[in-house]
Amino acid sequence: MNVLELTRSLVDIESITNNEMQVGSYLFDCVSNLARNTGGRAERMEVEADRFNVLAYWGDPVVTLSTHMDTVPPFFASREDSDCVWGRGSCDAKGIAASMICAAETLLAEGVRNFALLFLVGEERNSTGAYAAARSPRGSRYLINGEPTGNKLALASKGALRLELHAHGTAAHSAYPELGKSAIDDLLDALEKIRRIPLPKDGLLGSCTLNIGTISGGRAPNVVPDCARAEILVRLVGDPGPVRAALAAAASGHTEVKEILCAPTVHFERVDGFPTTIVSYTTDVPALGVSWGKPFLIGPGDILVAHTAEERVHKKELSDAIGIYADLVRRLLAG
Repeated sequence: MNVLELTRSLVDIESITNNEMQVGSYLFDCVSNLARNTGGRAERMEVEADRFNVLAYWGDPVVTLSTHMDTVPPFFASREDSDCVWGRGSCDAKGIAASMICAAETLLAEGVRNFALLFLVGEERNSTGAYAAARSPRGSRYLINGEPTGNKLALASKGALRLELHAHGTAAHSAYPELGKSAIDDLLDALEKIRRIPLPKDGLLGSCTLNIGTISGGRAPNVVPDCARAEILVRLVGDPGPVRAALAAAASGHTEVKEILCAPTVHFERVDGFPTTIVSYTTDVPALGVSWGKPFLIGPGDILVAHTAEERVHKKELSDAIGIYADLVRRLLAG
């Protein structure tokens, strides 16, 4: 397969989280054809209604190449120039999936077996597909997870703590605010305290960061709001316990705190000859745990353009990634 054509084909299938069925079917067809012609097997791993992971394997998997098939909104189709392929998911992570499939072709042409491809749903929201895969391991001892790292091996990745804040008030006519209680005021008071929390630092990963990502509430401008909600994401650099406690204390008396997701920080091993980096984002690795083997994190693309209107991936990085993935699989199979 041609990695650039495959990347563009994948990008052109809208697969915002929870709508992965069409791209999953396309990936399943790709790897099924490859497996059928090379003595492998392919299957859909059901996650929930209309959502499934895609697995293909040759022999008994020792090494698994894995990335995710979902994207953040909004969707925009592919295009290319002399240097890059552009479009939603081009670097996060459909170009990575294309490079992995082409690396599998390379390995199979050499007669290499005992590896797998695993493509997951839901990474951009809550790693639903990874948690499902963790419940159905296949004996793999090493996991090569694909995220944009500029084709460098990550030595560590930050964790994530995702929370929802819910404030409850009493509705009233805005001409008589004394008869009500504003949920939005309570939410804003809690958020102001939260913004003042001192956050920890780590010598390798740097500073813990906090993002208030969404705020919603109220019913109309002439109604004292009886409900309000905010979503917060903290990028962790260590033990989540102190941060969780500080957030709960800041919100106390104002809002109800609901924890949605907690993914720990991850430290990875070096491999001789591979340049390294540190990343501040979270991946499917914590959700997969050790069920698919010791993890490594590497992939083409720049995370700074992922999730933006400028998302793109350099063609050379995509081509280089094919050889990088194949080389890493060979090394891990060799022990």
